[in-house]
Amino acid sequence: MNKKDNVNHPSHYTQGKIECINAIEEAVKGLFGIAAVCVANVIKYVWRYKFKNGTEDLKKARWYLDKLIEHETLEETKSHILKK
Repeated sequence: MNKKDNVNHPSHYTQGKIECINAIEEAVKGLFGIAAVCVANVIKYVWRYKFKNGTEDLKKARWYLDKLIEHETLEETKSHILKK
């Protein structure tokens, strides 16, 4: 009998052949700060939505995606101003 391990390998993060944490680790390489946090959380919430909180998790993913867009837009604006 397989014992559930909700700390190290929760079932809502271990669907398929790869764990969510491993996908996040690869996805945020080269990112820093809030950008890395936002990307990680978007992946996390989309990954688990069917197995944990449904549309609530999709809304959380959207919140982090909107935050990332806001951050990147601000960074692009700063970069554009510095180039002038």
